[in-house]
Amino acid sequence: MGAATMQGLFPILATPFDGADRIDEEDLRREVDFVIENGVHGVGIAFASEVVKLSEAERDVAIRTVVEQAAGRVPVVVNTGAPSTAVTVQYSRRAEELGADASMVTPPVGVSADVTKEYYRRVSNATTIPIFIQDVPTAAVSPALAGEMAREIEGVQYIKAENPPTPASIAGFVKEGGDALTVFGGAGGAFFVEEMRRGSVGIMPHAAFPDLFRAVWDLYQSGDDAGAVEAFNRMTPLLRVMTLGAGPSSLHLVKETLRLRGVFTSVNVRHPDVPPSEFTLRELREAVEAAGLAV
Repeated sequence: MGAATMQGLFPILATPFDGADRIDEEDLRREVDFVIENGVHGVGIAFASEVVKLSEAERDVAIRTVVEQAAGRVPVVVNTGAPSTAVTVQYSRRAEELGADASMVTPPVGVSADVTKEYYRRVSNATTIPIFIQDVPTAAVSPALAGEMAREIEGVQYIKAENPPTPASIAGFVKEGGDALTVFGGAGGAFFVEEMRRGSVGIMPHAAFPDLFRAVWDLYQSGDDAGAVEAFNRMTPLLRVMTLGAGPSSLHLVKETLRLRGVFTSVNVRHPDVPPSEFTLRELREAVEAAGLAV
């Protein structure tokens, strides 16, 4: 898929694990169907999918399962970043072989702009699918550098902005990237409307309530800014509870929401993890029920 073909809601899928800590392919297929049936424009496999906790064989299982279940209905984006450029290239090639429509690559940490460019250039030279830069606080990319890479490196066509405050980051990427760079928001979707006002054309939140995010997207795209804000505010109690699960606990809350919605049968998160408190789980259940999402 080429530039400007991907926009809209691309939730990052949670990876379900059974009681033996194996990928639950049945639940994963159910999750893919769930988000597609709720109007997403694409799906992602990335950090919120616990991709860094998967072996190479398990990465193949997850990617293959998602691609097969999506069955061309929506594009699939796969995080392929690794500390080593060689391994990133390997993961990116393998994701493309398994049918991914784009890779998402976190920049290397603590290196110069020239080294960062070469990192992305090697991934681009080794693959034919588009690349998302994943801009995160631990490996931030300046708007100027992102724009340069989009203009100079063929595969670099997208960026997912997660370095806070994301609205300001997005405004910079839109300005510096111009027509060469398509900008998505992330970081849980806490500033979804503000990001769209500043030029983002998509969002990559978790997969727990895609229907609510889609409602906001539709209203904003129709020109109803006030309606989009109102729809977003209906998500606020849920988003507030999700922030109580900072770090590994957030994965538990996403999976518990998917369980409450009848998608997952298990909420196992791979160790090391930090389970949320009973207070937080109760508050999550109350918020899900209040939003009318529990089955």
